[in-house]
Amino acid sequence: MFLNRPEAPVAETGYRRDVVIINFMDEVGVGIVGLGNVGSGTLAILAENADQIALKLGFRLKVAAVCSRSVHSKQLPPALDGMFRTADWREVVTHPGVQIVAELVGGTTVASEIIEAAIRNRKSVVTANKELMADCGPEIWDRAIHAGINLAMEASVCGGIPIHAVLREGISGDRVVALYGILNGTCNYILTEMEKRGVSLQTVLEEAQRLGYAEADPSADIDGFDARSKLVLLAALAFGEKITPSDIFMEGIRRIQPVDFLYARQLKHTVRLICGGRQTPHGIILSVRPALIPASTILAGVQGPYNAVWVKGKYGEDTFYYGWGAGARPTGVAVVSDLMRVAREIRSGSPERVSPFAHERLGENKPLSIAYKRSAYYLRFRVNDRPGIIARLAGILAAKNISLEAVLQLPGEDPRDLPFAMTAEPTSEQSIREAIEEMSQLDFMTETPLALPMEAGL
Repeated sequence: MFLNRPEAPVAETGYRRDVVIINFMDEVGVGIVGLGNVGSGTLAILAENADQIALKLGFRLKVAAVCSRSVHSKQLPPALDGMFRTADWREVVTHPGVQIVAELVGGTTVASEIIEAAIRNRKSVVTANKELMADCGPEIWDRAIHAGINLAMEASVCGGIPIHAVLREGISGDRVVALYGILNGTCNYILTEMEKRGVSLQTVLEEAQRLGYAEADPSADIDGFDARSKLVLLAALAFGEKITPSDIFMEGIRRIQPVDFLYARQLKHTVRLICGGRQTPHGIILSVRPALIPASTILAGVQGPYNAVWVKGKYGEDTFYYGWGAGARPTGVAVVSDLMRVAREIRSGSPERVSPFAHERLGENKPLSIAYKRSAYYLRFRVNDRPGIIARLAGILAAKNISLEAVLQLPGEDPRDLPFAMTAEPTSEQSIREAIEEMSQLDFMTETPLALPMEAGL
């Protein structure tokens, strides 16, 4: 069989560059479970880009089976008309023509059953499931190794950015000392729209839901759960530690208000949901939280539903990765790329598998408490205005050995709910927490003060 390309001149050697021989006897069969956004995007790429994929591999990726609860009513690419369709995922993982199972249903219940069944049937697995991989990915990898098959999960973090491949192989010779990222496109869209237009979080959230950037229940995004799962995976790749998600400090963006961007601008900063990890002499500090970052940094320029990851290595210094964090096609590219990598291994029969977590064995050191983090802080208050408020607050900070750096106040229309901000010089998270706890008891506070770190060194 031949895959023809447009006519090209024949080289002097006589080699025909216009004809590439593809051996269809060596095709690798793929089963897709889940035809939501990612599954549909993956199928479209496999169909539309089949010839280019074959040119790169030297053999075909054949979609042998697809599964969805509504598979018989879905309109699938015409090029894939002959494939097996089912509403029962068990028929995919046991299908004799399937060598790789792509689990694209999400969640941690049915998805776990699909992957376990695939491993029992000695099918390699490609997944986009960040939540499941964050919860028990290393254990799944161990079972995959014992079964002699592979596990790939590039699409689980930053769908349009090959950050797994970068950490697993591209810069594996370096030692990562810090990693900071914008890992949730929904939150980044909301925050950047609030900043540009001066509107409330609720207003932008409702718009994001209409545009499809946010779910009907947005808590996984705006409360930080989605970003935390992604940070768990990046921490394993970057630092070699098996992290339990609940051990990472997490705070969402619900309390961010338009006035915070006004004060941040005065400080030449902006507000982003930052997923951070940094090596210290005593261990790793990990967090998912809104933070003020300098407007001059490259992360501050990340707009809308984009993701970005900044990595600092001990030897290679700074590298930066940017692209779509989600979407049917960008995430589908990551899934298809994983399918290609796993298919190459199946075809070559290589026993040497690179762990999807970049380390032969992950350590089990817990991250340090966020209480040990030191940074400057932005403190925003809403108060029932009266004389002596700033002196009272400055006194609480001084009692905790926290130095006040600046006070910012924009004209307020309602003295009964007046916003203003302070910045504190570098101190520990523990000291700030103690100060905020004491401040929140004061009778002139209309809400608990907001404290955001001011990240430096990005």
